[in-house]
Parts: sequence; C-alpha cells; structure tokens
Amino acid sequence: MKRLNAPIEKMLSREDARLLEAAWQAARENHGDTFSFYLPGMIRYGRQRGRYPAVSITGNHCALLCEHCKSKLLEPMIKVQSPEALLQVAQKFVRNGAHGMLLTGGADRNGRLPWERYYPSIEKIGRQSALYLSAHTGFPGRETCRLLRKAGLKQALIDVMGDEKAARQVYHLPGLHTVLMALEAIQESGIELVPHIVAGLHYGNIDAEYEALKLIQRFQPSALVFVVLTPLKGTPMAEISPPSPLEIARLIAGARLLMPEIPISLGCERPRDRRGWVMERLAIRAGATRMAVWSDDALDECKKLGLRPRFQATCCSLEFRPEFGFGHSLNGR
Repeated sequence: MKRLNAPIEKMLSREDARLLEAAWQAARENHGDTFSFYLPGMIRYGRQRGRYPAVSITGNHCALLCEHCKSKLLEPMIKVQSPEALLQVAQKFVRNGAHGMLLTGGADRNGRLPWERYYPSIEKIGRQSALYLSAHTGFPGRETCRLLRKAGLKQALIDVMGDEKAARQVYHLPGLHTVLMALEAIQESGIELVPHIVAGLHYGNIDAEYEALKLIQRFQPSALVFVVLTPLKGTPMAEISPPSPLEIARLIAGARLLMPEIPISLGCERPRDRRGWVMERLAIRAGATRMAVWSDDALDECKKLGLRPRFQATCCSLEFRPEFGFGHSLNGR
C-alpha cells in the first residue's frame, strides 16, 4: 500500500478509485448523505459514553476457543452465570440510563450458548423495562431462535465465514453447515439478522470473505458489520498482521455493490493506530454507512465528503433512533 500519510486519492490505483467511487454512489443513492457513528458498550468518548453494555452469560468460559479469540474477548465484559444475576445487572443498567444490552458468552463445541437457562429472565427484562435486547447468539437452532424471539430478543448477531477451512480450523465448528443452519433458524424466527464478518480471519489473509458475502446476501440481513482481525495476546494469532486498510476498503465496497440497500458498519474490533485511521477514512469512501468508536480523522473525512454525521450510544447493529442519539461537534476534540 502507498504511504499512509498521503492523501487518500494518492493511495488508490485507478482500478481501486473506480471501485470505491461506484460503491460511494451506491451508498448515496440508497442511504442519502447521513453517516451514523456509534458508542457501544460503556466506552467513553470525551464526555459521552456508550449506553449499551455487553454481558457474558458464561463468565469467561468458552469451550469453542476460536483461534483468533481463545475467550479473550469475553474478559472485559460484565459477567453473569445465573438467570438471577442477569436480572440484577439489567435492573442496574436501567437505573443508570442504558438504552439496551448486548447478550453474549462462550459457546460449547457445537457453537451453542446456554440460552435455555435464560429465557425467563430475558422475557422479564423485556416486559419490565425498555431495554433494547440484542445478542451474539453463537450458532443456534430453530427452537432456540423461536424461544429467544418469544422472550423478546430483537437482534441476532452472528459471525459468518465463507468456507469449511475457516469454520473448522479457526472457529473449531463441526463445519460450515452449522453456520448455514443458524442463519436459516434466525431468519425463520423473525429476529433481525445482523451478520458479522471478521476480515482477515484466516491468519490475516483475505481468503473466503467474499464467499461469506454471497452467503449472507441470500438471507436478506437487517445490517452487515465488518470487524477486522485484532491480534490478541495469548492467542495463536497474536503476532499476525491484520489486512491492510485498502484490502478492507475493497471488501466493504464489494459488499456495498452486492447489497446496495443494506446498512454496512465498520465495527468496534479493528486496529487503533495510523492504519486504523486510514481504514476508517477508506471505509467511508467505500460505502459504509455506520462506524463504531470513530477517530477525529473519520469525522474530518465525513465533513470533507459532505456527509452529515449523527451519533448514537449503542452497538452499531442498531438502526439510528433519535432517542438513542446524542449531539457532537465536528470540531470538538
């Protein structure tokens, strides 16, 4: 890739410039001139903080132990290991002004989470509060999805990979059929489907991500989220370099042209350095319409390109809702 401190236009080949321009036009035709920025979890940005905490229903435990995570992503989350504890933390969130909560946790060797223990608690939270409920569901079956929908779950977030190699070697799943069956189950349940693609999943290489896009297109998702491989200490990928900003931009542009009407987000897991800032700017040009935990560079890029930013204190999987939003100055540092 060309120099990271060069103007964006000088980083692009003629072919890449045409690709990003086509994706940009598709985004504007289908999504207008707004761009949504999100503060997920309880992350702080200046005086603002996220109002959408993440809760693991298995503590730090995960039997699947994917190669890129090894349960490390569970460590900063709020932990519960009983239905009663989930109710208690939900009540605390309501008192503290949370807009919703993201339920997640570690999976068993088939990619399943112990949702059945929590149906009554989830239903009670939905009935007794206005919290918006979404979940990283793992890879659930039809009955699980039906009961989660009945309990009040609004959104299902699910990682999608594009081939057997990633499913088996990286996620340790029985096979890609596990993912396909989960996608079908979520779609049939009526829960909003928000697939996530981990770009660079196969040891930093863009491998089957484009196949994952074709798979996702079949299920008409409510939104699509790209996260980028983040090398985590204590995992087999700790020393792996993530894909380049331009590789991520090409992938986002490909998704935009394949699914022009679907909101596309650059999610919270991604490099937080100069490469990450360039990645944000390129993602905007490549047709993304949402971004979690932005930099000043991303705000400046929006201003330069004539987009109108808006800000929401939730996960980037949610559609923008004024009651979840907050004000922010483009020039505020």
